[in-house]
Amino acid sequence: MKRSMMLCMVVSALASTSAMANADLAKAKNCMACHAVANKLVGPAYKDVAAKYAGQKDAEDKLVGKVLKGGSGTWGAVPMPANPQVSEAEARTLVKWVLAQK
Repeated sequence: MKRSMMLCMVVSALASTSAMANADLAKAKNCMACHAVANKLVGPAYKDVAAKYAGQKDAEDKLVGKVLKGGSGTWGAVPMPANPQVSEAEARTLVKWVLAQK
């Protein structure tokens, strides 16, 4: 019993650390200048992005491309610029985090 409780605590700590690390990555890569988790700023809220793409099998790949190359028209007139400071691996990590927002 103690062992399973300890395992749950460790897994929970790792999960929350990972979520925080991804928020920190979003800040470090300047994503939070235009986006927030719960509110629309210049760009859509991450929870709105997660809701829009929920259940779409190609959502991760599509959004990784938008992070890297930019895009326009999906969320209104303001285009999202390309992000050359973000690697593909970082973009994938960020997109997975965004899609997990509720």
